[in-house]
This record gives sequence, C-alpha cells and structure tokens, in this order.
Amino acid sequence: MSNAKAKVVIERSYRADIQDLWALWTTKEGFESWWGPQGFRADVHELDARVGGALRYDMVADSAEMIAAMKQMGQPTSHATQSRFIEVATHSRLVLTNVIDFLPGVATYESNIAVDFLPSGDRVRMVVTLDAMHSDAFSKMQEEGFTSQLTKLNARFGGTAG
Repeated sequence: MSNAKAKVVIERSYRADIQDLWALWTTKEGFESWWGPQGFRADVHELDARVGGALRYDMVADSAEMIAAMKQMGQPTSHATQSRFIEVATHSRLVLTNVIDFLPGVATYESNIAVDFLPSGDRVRMVVTLDAMHSDAFSKMQEEGFTSQLTKLNARFGGTAG
C-alpha cells in the first residue's frame, strides 16, 4: 500500500479565459470534450458542480486500438465512474472525490482530484493535485493517463507544462 498522503501534481498553463477552463470541469459539454486519456471518452450522465453535487460518467474506450487492448487485458471497454464535488470556489478551485470501485481484486476506496486555477494576464495556470492510488504502479498509470488527457487541452489552448 502506498503512502496515503502521497500526491501527484501536474501543472499546465493555457492561453485561455478562466471561464473557458472552468467550464471544462463544471459543464457536461465541457467535461465530455476532453476527459479521458487518448483512446477514451467520457459519457456524462450527471454533473452538478456544487458542494455535494454528483459527477457520474462512463469512461469508454473509443479507439479500435484501445478497445482491443482492454479486451486483451480482460478488462471491460467501459466502466461507470462516480464522483462528487467536495469543494467549489468559482474560477479558483475545485475538489472532486472519486470512488475507485472498478479495479478487479482491489477494495473500493476514494481518491481526490484538486484543481487550482491561477489566472495571470492572458493565461491560466491549472494545477491538478491527484491523491496517489493504492499502488505505485497504479499511481504511475493515473499520472500517465491524466497527462495524456491534458494533451487534448494543449491542442485546444496551446498549453505548456510547468
């Protein structure tokens, strides 16, 4: 078991309006437009961006390569994800608690994603802090997956690391 206090921090800076970045996390259309690593998409069923509000979506493999890879690993090509907003400070910070209940042989647990939005001139720095997962290997996959999905925003906003 990894250290429960361990965190993974990923930062990006985008040439974007704070309202546009905020909407990517707080609206169905925004979330679906980028969430999920390359080869996956999110189909949102509920997104209520207020403290205590739910975020429910299916993470779906949507490329032929990823569908084949998931099947080869004996994994489903989609899984339901449940989260809730536990902190919402408009255009500044939000924290989501994800229920991790889709890993075979791993007891259900919760993991937080905190996002800080730091506008500066015509850019917004987005600092994402992920709780480490139940093992170092899964934490590394989580970091790689999150970094992969951020490439979708890089293409849209001309993002830079750091």
